[in-house]
Amino acid sequence: MTPPSTAATARIFCIANQKGGVGKTTTAINLAAGLATHGKRVLLIDLDPQGNATMGSGIDKSTVQSNLYQVLIGEATIEQARLRSVTGGYDVLPANRELSGAEIDLVGMEDRELQLKHAIVSVRADYDFVLIDCPPTLSLLTLNGLAAAHGVIIPMQCEYFALEGLSDLVNTIKRVHHHINPELMLIGLLRVMYDPRVTLQQQVSAQLLSHFGDKVFRTVVPRNVRLAEAPSHGMPGVVYDKTSRGAQAYIAFGAEMIERVTPGKV
Repeated sequence: MTPPSTAATARIFCIANQKGGVGKTTTAINLAAGLATHGKRVLLIDLDPQGNATMGSGIDKSTVQSNLYQVLIGEATIEQARLRSVTGGYDVLPANRELSGAEIDLVGMEDRELQLKHAIVSVRADYDFVLIDCPPTLSLLTLNGLAAAHGVIIPMQCEYFALEGLSDLVNTIKRVHHHINPELMLIGLLRVMYDPRVTLQQQVSAQLLSHFGDKVFRTVVPRNVRLAEAPSHGMPGVVYDKTSRGAQAYIAFGAEMIERVTPGKV
């Protein structure tokens, strides 16, 4: 486990997109590993009942003793449930299908949208970054992630329908900021699975830069088969083949994130 520290408390970020299949979990895993390669202490919280971030970090979701479900309903602490990703070099708060039951259990709880935020308090000093991999739906689980975070990172493909979904997500962030979490802000948009040979992707990328300016990360993650292969080996692409174009992009993205969250940047 990552040892306790008296250093500044962690910055907390959701990786979110209401559209599925956009490389959200790939981004969460590889950003965690990318930050770890830069010497940062990272906790990756798997907020998706599919448990893909857990498995992609080399942890068997079917054998974990306790997971995020127990944490949200108050039966375990993060200190008790977190595990080390040996391949990635970061800690993981795992998830599996049990987490689906949290939607029902949370409904009757007081401050139901703040349970994750409350749970994180005790470990914030242990980490430089806490990353939350949200499910691809606007659910009570996602709301817990947004309520706990300082900001949102949106991975997106440069495709026509992605722009429509982006508008919905930005409006959701604004509503959560206004009603639940005044600290929440859009940190940036990450262009993923990018193929510069496709004219439409060039056009959408240009539109993003035009509308969002410096909210679009400089780093662009290319479509890369090595990133897609890595989860089946239980490791981030950054570790699986660190020389690949995809891995190099996520290492660069880690450096850009560190730059963005330095005092005065975010």
